[in-house]
Amino acid sequence: MRKPLTHGIFYLLLGAAFTYFAVNSVNTNGWGFFAYLFILFATYDIGAGIRLIALHFKIKRYMNEKK
Repeated sequence: MRKPLTHGIFYLLLGAAFTYFAVNSVNTNGWGFFAYLFILFATYDIGAGIRLIALHFKIKRYMNEKK
């Protein structure tokens, strides 16, 4: 079974990496195609990470209520 917390943290780390790449790209080349692409990837990854972490806590709360 896949663990949503582990995957959520992984996606947040990927989002942070893409944010770093976007900032670095804007500082060196300005607002080009790759800067927008990095921002798009970072937005997706951070959103997915937050959703997966929220899912983890919903599952955990449901399991505690079930006991």
